[in-house]
Amino acid sequence: MAGNDAIEASALWYTGPGRAELRREAVPVLGPGEVRVRALAGAISRGTERLVQAGRVPKSEYERMRAPFMAGAFPFPVKYGYATVGRIEDGPAHLQDRDVFTLYPHQTRFNLSAEAVHPLPAQVTPLRAVLAANMETALNAVWDGAPGPADRIAIVGGGLLGLLVTYLCAGLPGAEVTVVDIDPSRARLASALGARFASPDAAAAECDVVFHASASAAGLATALRLAGEEAAVVELSWYGEGEIAAPFGEAFHSRRLRLISSQVGKVAPSHRPRWSYGRRLAAALALLADPVLDILLAPAIAFGDLPGRLADVFSAASGVVCQPILYPGADQAR
Repeated sequence: MAGNDAIEASALWYTGPGRAELRREAVPVLGPGEVRVRALAGAISRGTERLVQAGRVPKSEYERMRAPFMAGAFPFPVKYGYATVGRIEDGPAHLQDRDVFTLYPHQTRFNLSAEAVHPLPAQVTPLRAVLAANMETALNAVWDGAPGPADRIAIVGGGLLGLLVTYLCAGLPGAEVTVVDIDPSRARLASALGARFASPDAAAAECDVVFHASASAAGLATALRLAGEEAAVVELSWYGEGEIAAPFGEAFHSRRLRLISSQVGKVAPSHRPRWSYGRRLAAALALLADPVLDILLAPAIAFGDLPGRLADVFSAASGVVCQPILYPGADQAR
């Protein structure tokens, strides 16, 4: 299919609390400096997209929470997402037929600036590459927390982001890394990534660094309790609307704990003078070369089935860590 033709595509839109649908999209004629991408694989962000689908983006965050290529406006309707891997169908010769990662929402075909697509390293499959945006967030968090060799490190919350932070920390020589979660099924994943597992009641305290990624008040309280004297607690959770209680009246001040907010929208201060967004995303893609990370991927859902499957994906009882999407004709993404 020639990229210089206007075509139609299909895209997922969140249309109201708990509602989503596939809509036809017009993909215009390819413009100067653009490429046309045919989607192969994608991923649902269970944390952020669950809040978007529920209409729980705070009004104060409407502009800051816009995804790079989002369409529509909060609260609804919105075309939202930031993890699509595809193949270049048309564009500059050096990108022709390359598999690339993009921060585009869930859509079968689309045009992008050639500067906005990121070629996959040879060792990274298209399906595993859907983890790139979350790996970028995890990398930024590790820069913010600055754990070191032989540190005792706890990650409270064994979802996708917490487990990617676990993977990065487990590579530190001599580090004692523990995933802390209320779901015992996360023990298998922690072990595969080179870490220990503990329930909140059994986790060792006096940690040098604690990462919190459970998006719950109970998880934040656990993270603060596990932190050692003058240690850092890196907060990765985004809670959306509502207030979260934190036990600052207990030992937070007397132990001189530090609560650090980490968010991917800016490069961590320790690296900001030298690292661009593009360099950070390229590093995240390179970090996905390890096949062990495939353990984080649930069985893929066909793109056409998404509207009817989202309730199950977003359910806390699903056990899903990362929900991949396969697009029509994308068997090569596996």
